[in-house]
Amino acid sequence: MQRRSFVPGAALATAAALAATLTSCTGGSGSGNGATDTKGGDTAATTQSAEPGKYRTLPEPCGLPSRNTLRRLLPPGGEESPQDAEKVYAGTADITYDTDRRVGCRWKREAPDGTRHLSLDFERVVSYDPAVSDDDKAQNVYAKKELAAELPAGTGSAKPTPSAGDKGGDGKPGAGGDGEDAGKTAAGGKASPAPTGSPSGSPSTDPSTDPSASPGSPTAPRVLDGLADAAFLNDKLITADSGVHRDVSIVFRSSNVIVTITYDRWSADKTALPDSKDLQDKAQALAQELADRFND
Repeated sequence: MQRRSFVPGAALATAAALAATLTSCTGGSGSGNGATDTKGGDTAATTQSAEPGKYRTLPEPCGLPSRNTLRRLLPPGGEESPQDAEKVYAGTADITYDTDRRVGCRWKREAPDGTRHLSLDFERVVSYDPAVSDDDKAQNVYAKKELAAELPAGTGSAKPTPSAGDKGGDGKPGAGGDGEDAGKTAAGGKASPAPTGSPSGSPSTDPSTDPSASPGSPTAPRVLDGLADAAFLNDKLITADSGVHRDVSIVFRSSNVIVTITYDRWSADKTALPDSKDLQDKAQALAQELADRFND
């Protein structure tokens, strides 16, 4: 019978491997401390960030209002070719740096009874503070816009809530105040500059010249109930040396998106004041249409 040779080194290596295996299975050590459980005991793993906003992108603004709505807000003023009408209703998109953060569109209609302008601005608010949700940040930005509008007392105005997310419009330090810098136009201005061709001269917004702006009037600036998550309407009659115009604006918030509608009518005849109710009704109809389409 052939005998197998005995190698001491191989036996020792086998014993050492077996001991290492037993040690790893029991998880024990001389100190009595078990292996770290990264799922159960790690604080960083259990910390959750605030909820993100409902909207991650923004719609194409020039195509959002229906054509019938645009016809009501910008009625033709006389003979007009189909090509000219199409050019008017197509609108002009604002140039922005980030179309996921801010977009806008504007329209202009010249007519014998006065030139009309319409503009839309969509701002998606993002909070980079893990303790502040996108919705909370957007509500804070919206509230500051409402306060800046200086609505009459007793309209239920919102109040901004100070938070760590007030470092800038998107919560980033140095990003600018309250979202106003997010997606600015390439020209460096805000999303709604003064319309081209406005009357020259120093404007006046004296409320005493505009009965519809008095607090008791149903057309006075006010908070709007039942529109999106929060909304308000502002109405200003502005006179200048060469004419008069009424500016109606509606701002509403839907989750983490803030929408601003600006609708105005200009007239060279200072005795023919643009009708407040007419402009407000049309602007509110557009606001409701946009809010409904956001919820589709």
